[in-house]
Amino acid sequence: MTTCPKMDALTARGRAFLGTDHAILCGAMSWVSERNLVAAISNGGGFGVIACGAMPPELLDAEIAATRALTAKPFGVNLITMHPQLMELIEVCAKHRVGHVVLAGGIPPKGSVEAIKAFGARVLVFAPTLALAKKLLRSGADALVIEGSEAGGHIGPVATSVLAQEFLPELAADHVVFVAGGIGRGEMIAAYLEMGACGVQLGTRFACASESIAHPAFKAAFFRANARDAVASVQIDPRLPVIPVRALKNKGTEAFTAKQREVAQALDEGRVDMHEAQLEIERFWAGALRRAVIEGDVENGSVMAGQSVGMVTAEEPAAQIIATLVAECEGALTAR
Repeated sequence: MTTCPKMDALTARGRAFLGTDHAILCGAMSWVSERNLVAAISNGGGFGVIACGAMPPELLDAEIAATRALTAKPFGVNLITMHPQLMELIEVCAKHRVGHVVLAGGIPPKGSVEAIKAFGARVLVFAPTLALAKKLLRSGADALVIEGSEAGGHIGPVATSVLAQEFLPELAADHVVFVAGGIGRGEMIAAYLEMGACGVQLGTRFACASESIAHPAFKAAFFRANARDAVASVQIDPRLPVIPVRALKNKGTEAFTAKQREVAQALDEGRVDMHEAQLEIERFWAGALRRAVIEGDVENGSVMAGQSVGMVTAEEPAAQIIATLVAECEGALTAR
């Protein structure tokens, strides 16, 4: 394993929090962050996170058990806060004594953070604003991930570099904060660590790891793409609060625009309420993503990717990706 004393010193709190060799989380990517990739990242010294996405409790139960069979190292589970069976999914995590739960996709509903902490797990949350971050940390969250608009999948409107400047000076001294969005090289990790981050999260960089079950056509689309091909979806109806999604531009991007019109009309006509409308949008993404990741339909499916996609040029083992990032980071810190 690469020795990295400077990086280790700056990530000491992050590594202690995660229980890993390196404070590098893999962002939860639906259909991609499953047992094989999660275990490979954890075995490689990072921190894998299962993407529960739209899974029912019994599927998550099987996925956690299968991941445990592949690694003895720590890994986490990412749960979507608007999942209709969120509390049952938390019970599954409790049954398996999962050590870390990441709550994503909105403000955690009442009782969810307490239910996770009740079985001894640590809670990681996302926050788009500093005020909300402080509120969530006061309410029991153990760590924060600040994720900028350069990321793939669901995104907020502000760039990672701006969020880091807002959040880290205010929170980094007293809290465990990880930075995510647009990170493709170790030099960038070094910069955020020097600003006070305890570690980082990357998704796009790991999506095409050798252990990723993503279809060869999905990986080939990543290898062909550059930063400007990863575009954010457009919200067409201000009454429909759709979280933008960043993916490679294709026919699937256009299909989402049509889907929003269809859901907005159903909302107008009273056939669905706002919560059902949002769930329908989420189900659209789950299906579109499956078409791309599992079936390899990269023209009509959703090829979710961050703007760092241009730095993904070949299939490599997860452990090698981590080793490269660590070496680049340590090199940058040493050169300072």
